[in-house]
Amino acid sequence: MNAIDRLLALGLALTLATPAAAQDLEASLAEDMPELMELYRDLHAHPELSFEEHETAAKLAKRMRDLGFEVTEGVGRTGVVSVMTNGEGPVVLLRADMDGLPVVEQTGLPFASQVTATPASGVTTGVMHACGHDTHMAGFIGAAQLLAERKDEWQGTLVMVLQPAEELGLGALAMLEDGLYTRFPKPDYALAFHDAAAPAPAGTIGYTPGYALANVDSVDITVKGVGGHGAYPHTTIDPVVLASSIVMKLQTVVSRNSSPLDPAVITVGSFHAGAKHNIISDEAKLQLTVRSYSDESRKLLLDGIARVARGEAITAGLPEELMPEVTVEDPFTPSTFNDPDFTQETMAGFRQRFGEDRVMEWPAVMGGEDFSQFRRAAPEDVKSLIFWISGTPAEMLTALEEEGKPLPSLHSPFWAPDAEAVVRTGAEALASAALDLMPRNGG
Repeated sequence: MNAIDRLLALGLALTLATPAAAQDLEASLAEDMPELMELYRDLHAHPELSFEEHETAAKLAKRMRDLGFEVTEGVGRTGVVSVMTNGEGPVVLLRADMDGLPVVEQTGLPFASQVTATPASGVTTGVMHACGHDTHMAGFIGAAQLLAERKDEWQGTLVMVLQPAEELGLGALAMLEDGLYTRFPKPDYALAFHDAAAPAPAGTIGYTPGYALANVDSVDITVKGVGGHGAYPHTTIDPVVLASSIVMKLQTVVSRNSSPLDPAVITVGSFHAGAKHNIISDEAKLQLTVRSYSDESRKLLLDGIARVARGEAITAGLPEELMPEVTVEDPFTPSTFNDPDFTQETMAGFRQRFGEDRVMEWPAVMGGEDFSQFRRAAPEDVKSLIFWISGTPAEMLTALEEEGKPLPSLHSPFWAPDAEAVVRTGAEALASAALDLMPRNGG
């Protein structure tokens, strides 16, 4: 049996052998799933862009109020904070993100999004939950229902956060700057999950102790030159040639300045210059994405970019007043760090609940997630963990093995996860983790 067949067999086995410890939550969740899936389909069909999640926030805030939470809307522009205090004990924060993406959906689902909007780019586009935030929200509501029904089983304070603008990397910071940790109880623990387009059966939980996702920096470089006629390059200082040299030299910052044991990425995603065949422009513009894990590595890369740009400009003979302008976008998305001990303790509980074969350690990735901000705002006080839940349908795994057909990635217009598996697993995982962290009477 090959690897994919084993994973598919595991997916079938998940319904046949469930640890006894999971049966209590599973029974309640089974009753809730039809309603949660109806909510998922509604959210999927009606996505909203970052910081525009008005209807999404309002409908979910109403559900939280109906469950008995004290709800505050408009935190960090469109965020929602729901608090349930249930005696003395730890403060546990559970988070889900709400925003969709400017993507024209091509999944063919009967409830596919038909929404259009005009983002900051000014170009009207379709809008889609291509990153699975709709499954996050439905699982979040499922966890809230389970915990509200079981107030006699836990004590402490539950802070449930519906966050805007994760796709911009700005929503968590906006909520923190709007008083998330001062207007509301500051958490001892913060947890979230994210669906994954992974080569594993839907409902499989993946985790990464330590650094799990990267610092994400956007860098703009304006390369200046001396323009002129394309037939007389000797009378110019060509910014296209200079910018090309910068692009190539930037790769040595990773290959020769950064440790091979410290993951780092510098990618030039955009290069624009000139407007006509025979004119040497006086300017070129580069757009970079820069990925790292530690603050030290981030500084090394950003310093290296500035040094390379200036050094190549000096080599090209540019005067001081025409040195390249390097701009690092602020704020940036900081790397996500899963507290190792907290991660292992939570996963031990998940293994007992879901079974050993359904909980797997996965490698870190260079993608970004602003869930990182909740720990970064108070690193001495808050232990945090974000984990993955595979949403890959069985037929996609089969196509991968038999046809070599690649899995669609998150943000793909074709990404249609096995939403029921993600929602069910996410709701149970969040609820069970909270129950473990807030035992009744400390027992």
